[in-house]
Amino acid sequence: MTAVLERATPSDIADLRQLYYAVYGPHYPTALGTDPAEMSRLIEDPDTLWLVARCPDTDGLAGSAAIHSEAGSRIGRLEGLAVHPGQRGTGLAGRLTEALCARTLDAGRLDSVYATVRTVSAGPQRVVTRNGFRPMGILPNAVDVSCRESLALYARHSAGVLERRHPVTEVPAPLAPLLRNLETSLGISYAHTLPTAPSPAPPRAPAGRLEMIEAPAFVRRRFHERFPDSDQWFYPLHTPNALLTPDDGHFEVYAYLNRTGGYCALVAGHPDPSAAAAWLEPITRTLTRAGAGYVESLVPLAHHSALSAFLAQGFIASALYPAMRRESDGFHDYVVMTRTTEQIDFRGVVVDKPLQPYMDSYVAAWASTYLPAPPAPEVVS
Repeated sequence: MTAVLERATPSDIADLRQLYYAVYGPHYPTALGTDPAEMSRLIEDPDTLWLVARCPDTDGLAGSAAIHSEAGSRIGRLEGLAVHPGQRGTGLAGRLTEALCARTLDAGRLDSVYATVRTVSAGPQRVVTRNGFRPMGILPNAVDVSCRESLALYARHSAGVLERRHPVTEVPAPLAPLLRNLETSLGISYAHTLPTAPSPAPPRAPAGRLEMIEAPAFVRRRFHERFPDSDQWFYPLHTPNALLTPDDGHFEVYAYLNRTGGYCALVAGHPDPSAAAAWLEPITRTLTRAGAGYVESLVPLAHHSALSAFLAQGFIASALYPAMRRESDGFHDYVVMTRTTEQIDFRGVVVDKPLQPYMDSYVAAWASTYLPAPPAPEVVS
């Protein structure tokens, strides 16, 4: 019989944990499918829509998915999409995804929803593609499940949002292939955005010790003291739990570190991100020692100097999220700058056709960043 879709309730938590174990094994890296307290909080959170698919004859759970957002935010994240192995091939993943989008995007509650999609098979990519999501980039080594996995970034926008993007006049030239991919994938135009030479690299960080403070409650309080106005920073659905600062304290970098998944997001810098630009290398090394094999940061497409600073420190423009942030009547595009300190192995990655150009451009960008330039041909007179 056809599974019935309904909102998850706290009484479903035990069955949900069994479902995620059946689908992902013991290595699922997020609390959504493993931590009963966090699952209960999300189920009761008014900014989270969590649906389950229930078998009417057995009352057991055949699938689950959620769209999570934040108060005051109009961007959501599709997460926890899981279909019981016995129900695969029934179209249930697509039903769950479309039902969630209909109640959030189509209902006008959100401007866009994004998903980080596994690349161990083409199935997850095809599910979101069939439901209106479009690829925006590749996130190499983004999460540690049973091994290091690369993810793909997809998003779906509400009608009319992409047409209201703020124009950007210039970007560092290494981002040009990413812009061309977005033009093809989403049918948008960057014809008036000029690729220019990156800004000069910031000076090397002076000698000094970098301290890392992992005290989530303290970091959260200090973060809100430093950034009482959310217009000063933007990193949806990531609350910092770590603080990095040099001996003299002339800057503070706030980060979200997930030790289980082995990844980290650089959320904000005080007094300004430029104050830490010269320290990106030691910051990355410190986070690597703390267990982050993958580090990412969101940078506005319009911030040429910030993008240049990340490029100079070995970060690669892996994805571009157009119309990610609303400002008055328009939207700003954001670039996902990533760096992985672990060996990248794409041999097990399955890339569906719409995602292939992003894989190709990432590989080319990685090679130009980390491989020596070929010697100039000798001129024989």
